[in-house]
Amino acid sequence: MNIVIPQGGDIMPSDSHQRAAEFHELAAHAHRTAAVHHGKEDHQTGHELSRQALEHASKAFEQSQQAHQKSVESVKK
Repeated sequence: MNIVIPQGGDIMPSDSHQRAAEFHELAAHAHRTAAVHHGKEDHQTGHELSRQALEHASKAFEQSQQAHQKSVESVKK
């Protein structure tokens, strides 16, 4: 586990940042795979993968917001 030490000296695990990064990677992978399927004219699978990519991207955005908020709060302490 990575540890971030803000200016105040408190230690904050970067789990929320890591989780956000994982969702970003999942979204990117789903986008790439969807593009391949669309290129092969397998539009049904491509559409499903695009939907999954959007879901992962939304989760990544939420996790990024939470990670940012936790970082801001830890710096204020």
